[in-house]
Amino acid sequence: MMTSATLAAGLAAVAPAAGGGEGFEPPTLADFFPEAFLLAGTPFAINRIMMVRLIMTAALVLFFGIGAARAKVVPGRFQNVCEMLLGFARVNIAEEIIGERRAKPYVPIITTIFLGVLFLNISGVIPGLNIAATSVIGMPIVFAVVAYVVFFYAGIKSHGLGGFLRSSVLPAGVPKALWILIIPIEFLSNLIMRPVTLTIRLLANMVSGHFLLALCYAATSALFFHAAAALKGLGVVTFGVALAFVLFEVFVATLQAYIFALLTAVYIGSSLDSH
Repeated sequence: MMTSATLAAGLAAVAPAAGGGEGFEPPTLADFFPEAFLLAGTPFAINRIMMVRLIMTAALVLFFGIGAARAKVVPGRFQNVCEMLLGFARVNIAEEIIGERRAKPYVPIITTIFLGVLFLNISGVIPGLNIAATSVIGMPIVFAVVAYVVFFYAGIKSHGLGGFLRSSVLPAGVPKALWILIIPIEFLSNLIMRPVTLTIRLLANMVSGHFLLALCYAATSALFFHAAAALKGLGVVTFGVALAFVLFEVFVATLQAYIFALLTAVYIGSSLDSH
């Protein structure tokens, strides 16, 4: 149901252009920078991307709020889904990577990152929204900075500032003759590039997913409404490809949320293991 509705919403988005006689309208970067429709000209301006972020944040809070309000000793299906998501983040990400005892203080933030990225990613295939809330760099940066701060906090709490910084840039057992080479590499790798790579990985996957879906929608619309009769049948092919990409994008959205939370746990674990 969701996939067919998503396709219909995508076609509806490009159909007006097709009907206007312009034919195939490929997606552009303008999709990610819409005009503000509320509080324009202020730091609190709301455009389509911000609206999607607010909607998905509210959906996340409502989803687990309903689950908590209806919690029973014998869980129903909805409660099972809520507990499965929470349990996956706690057991399969935090505890598996960091360790059951050491992970306990960091389970809430890792779970929040996993669920937050998941819900904001999945908006790319929801009818009427049709764009991932993480496909503009602001949200990936926010999640990456949060992960980076927790990584620093865990290391400093466990080893002190000096001990944490030393172990981050100078692995144990490295000969002094190699310090001049190893220290800059480890500094860039561990203290600079981690939030950058977290941000770029998430952003690139969500942007590319939007482009693929939008291209399929636009091609289907153009073939159905503008192509010669002999070519209209190709619209069925692009429609099928769009359906496959919707399912693939759901998989990618989930996978990227898992990878982001997993790497956050890996970074926290490495800071705790520093010595």
